[in-house]
Amino acid sequence: MSIPEPELASQMANAIRMLAVDAVEQAKSGHPGAPMGMAEIAEVLWNRHLKHNPANPAWADRDRFVLSNGHGSMLLYALLHLTGYDLAVDELKRFRQLHSKTPGHPEVGITPGVETTTGPLGQGLANAVGMALAEKLLAAEFNREGHMVVDHHTYVFMGDGCLMEGISHEACSLAGTLRLSKLIALYDDNGISIDGHVEGWFTDDTPKRFEAYGWHVIPKVDGHDPAAVDAALRAARAQAARPDGKPTLICCQTVIGQGSPGKAGTHDVHGAALGADEVQATRDALGWSHAPFELPAEVAQAWDARERGRAAEHAWRERFEAYRTAFPEAAAAFERRMQGELPADFASRLPALFEAIAARPDAIATRKASQNALDALAPLLPELFGGSADLTGSNLTNFKGCTVAGRDRAGNHLSWGVREFGMAAALNGMALHGGFIPYGGTFLTFSDYSRNAVRMAALMKLRVIHVFTHDSIGLGEDGPTHQSVEHVPSLRLIPNLDVWRPADGLETAVAWASAIERADGPTALTLSRQNLPNLTGGKVAAGTIRRGGYVLSDMEGAQAVLIGTGSELTVAMAAQAALAGEGIATRVVSMPCTNVFDRQDAAYQDAVLPPHLPAVAVEAAHPDFWRKYVGRTGAVVGIASFGESAPAKDLYAHFGITAQCVADAVRSRVRAGQRAPHAAVPA
Repeated sequence: MSIPEPELASQMANAIRMLAVDAVEQAKSGHPGAPMGMAEIAEVLWNRHLKHNPANPAWADRDRFVLSNGHGSMLLYALLHLTGYDLAVDELKRFRQLHSKTPGHPEVGITPGVETTTGPLGQGLANAVGMALAEKLLAAEFNREGHMVVDHHTYVFMGDGCLMEGISHEACSLAGTLRLSKLIALYDDNGISIDGHVEGWFTDDTPKRFEAYGWHVIPKVDGHDPAAVDAALRAARAQAARPDGKPTLICCQTVIGQGSPGKAGTHDVHGAALGADEVQATRDALGWSHAPFELPAEVAQAWDARERGRAAEHAWRERFEAYRTAFPEAAAAFERRMQGELPADFASRLPALFEAIAARPDAIATRKASQNALDALAPLLPELFGGSADLTGSNLTNFKGCTVAGRDRAGNHLSWGVREFGMAAALNGMALHGGFIPYGGTFLTFSDYSRNAVRMAALMKLRVIHVFTHDSIGLGEDGPTHQSVEHVPSLRLIPNLDVWRPADGLETAVAWASAIERADGPTALTLSRQNLPNLTGGKVAAGTIRRGGYVLSDMEGAQAVLIGTGSELTVAMAAQAALAGEGIATRVVSMPCTNVFDRQDAAYQDAVLPPHLPAVAVEAAHPDFWRKYVGRTGAVVGIASFGESAPAKDLYAHFGITAQCVADAVRSRVRAGQRAPHAAVPA
């Protein structure tokens, strides 16, 4: 990488400053302070160290860059524009405008070169931990003597806010333990947040904190001295190359809004446009005589990284072709996994797998059914990487033949420790990096800890799988702190998140297969602690279950529909039997995934849930969600309060989640005269 003369380097940094200032000023909205304060740091990293190719943002062995303090998005947009990515100056002029490539916070998939969506502080840092973990695992799996095809760094910019968020502790503690040495974090230590000087609420000794995590720490680096930043980055990369290397934290002391004579060093420059007068004063102070969004030719040329990027990728591709010649199977597997493609024979092997699982007559908990599915699926998918937040023996996320990953040990299963949020965000980073289908487990009630990372996975359309066990009052004696009531309904409301609540082994296996095959979003599997009978085996095709909702049991002349999900499907079936004894015919619909069912065409939905028939839904969860299916005249048997500590059987009786209560609700509606024949289910 080139090292520009000091004056040119200063002008290159000022180009970042002024592009950020001009864009925020034009939008009358945004955060100019961080881009202005981090301009020299950005110049050194992006111009002298970062391995990337603007013409191919998806190059597998590129360095990853994460802007964890995502409010400083114009810093990243300026860098992408300057180095030659497909981000024209007109897009900078449309900063924060509808359908532009420059949204208020960076969004993956919107802007070429953006590696992850950041905005919720601290999560970008945790994403970076996941990326670095993915790099280390892939290197251990695919590199061979003399063939280093996986060899890149993960760099992250972060501010005080990222470090105040609790997720930073979860993620960085683990990064130190796992010795993710190719993770290099640059801390923008400017002492300012939205409310002002952070010394009133953030007095941590950050260097000592990270040293205690097991990081290599470089303190008190002048963030406005390119030579000092460059030396720190060189030391970090040298650390990364050591067999016992550690992740590195570089503490860069900066002035927020550097260059603004009237607002630098204050919170006034954090989250608001400078104003016309201060913009001009900044131009004058920097000696920047150019019009808004204009760059001097020599600065534009110095920033252009397209040729360097092309050469770097070309050199890697030559190495990869040599690798392919020596190890053709490994090369093909690496390419397939980095492209996110499943093995060619995956789909064809599923029918036999489903058949074997459906044939098991025993009653088992769906958490155990999930493990059984993993036992069958994992050998087909070397990219599966699982784990649990200190609950492996309860979540049952391990599988036969899995290997436990550790500090210096590759594997496909990790004990994340009690780090639900950090785990979920790191899984997002692994998915973003590529090469893995990550999944992680915890109790459903603790999805509250990880929820924002789950939401971010949905927003980014990531293939991440969450295994949430102990999904209701059915877990019993642990009581209301551990009993989920509102969690399943609330998770179903997250756009682009598929929430499966399977009722038996086959539904669970189908849920797993659907989650693995889904390339455009995450999946949550909510699973029971208690044993459940095999209700679908020999009766229902896997393809039918894949539609999210289907008719499990029907009777001629059905007068009402019973909707069940998960452990309460058994309750619906028992209610049907009781009503049949009274001459009341009903239909039982299993709804393992409402999100998928809602994507079916209207004809199918109406055939499964005939609009003219009264409907009663039963689920050991808050009842309000089911109103969209049963309407005002239907009924929902659920629980609208917190649970209690007692055996599961006693709790179901106490809260009235019983076949008798379901049958009572059906009787009242049938007797009210709501009777009609049902339509046929389309093939």
